[in-house]
Amino acid sequence: MNDSLQGRAAIVTGAGGGIGRAIARAFAHAGAKVAAVDLDIKRISHEKWLGITCDVSSESDTRKAVEQAIKAFGGLHVLVNGAAMKDPSATVVDLDLAAWNRVFAVNVAGAYLMSRWAIPHIARAGGGSIIHIASQLGTVGTPGRVAYCSTKGALITMAKAMAADHAAQKIRVNTLSPGAVETERMLRFGSMEKAREILGPKHLLSRLGQPEEIAAAALFLASDASSFMTGADLRVDGGYNAV
Repeated sequence: MNDSLQGRAAIVTGAGGGIGRAIARAFAHAGAKVAAVDLDIKRISHEKWLGITCDVSSESDTRKAVEQAIKAFGGLHVLVNGAAMKDPSATVVDLDLAAWNRVFAVNVAGAYLMSRWAIPHIARAGGGSIIHIASQLGTVGTPGRVAYCSTKGALITMAKAMAADHAAQKIRVNTLSPGAVETERMLRFGSMEKAREILGPKHLLSRLGQPEEIAAAALFLASDASSFMTGADLRVDGGYNAV
């Protein structure tokens, strides 16, 4: 199998977060030219990356981000849609419409907008890979996360439709669904140790994942190692959804 990205260009959104940063780093180590996109440019400064500030819910921002990457790299082969906001914990009764819309604007519309601008360039390059970062909670529910679960489920179905739409252009579209991963998002439990205590036992492997484990899966989906894979959801969830 060939998991090299030598000579290829990639955009990773949400690159300031633990998973996004790990993916950008893995892609760079695999030889790719990487545009690391985040709302906070200070979170993604790295000598091997092109840092781009972007609000993925903005039509103009996303278009400019893709254009900036194309100008720097001369083409595009891989897009990872990993940007996601910290969603409020609430039921549909407690969650107001503005908050609901904001979660969808970032998690789902962000993937739509980035894909919209990126696809013509990926097609022009002869094809490539688009990866939406979904979640194990895209196929199961959990209390108080109705907005998050809804957006991640939407990404899984969105990838299937996009895979059908763009197969003729040799563009593969898949989702990557992590389980609970040791990132700053876990600090909502008060500490990482508390997150391990609460969420670890929910996974068959009895632990949380590491960002590098998710990055390895993203590298697989981005590379020729997954050349016969499209419209699929790759779960790297420690067995969360197995039982």
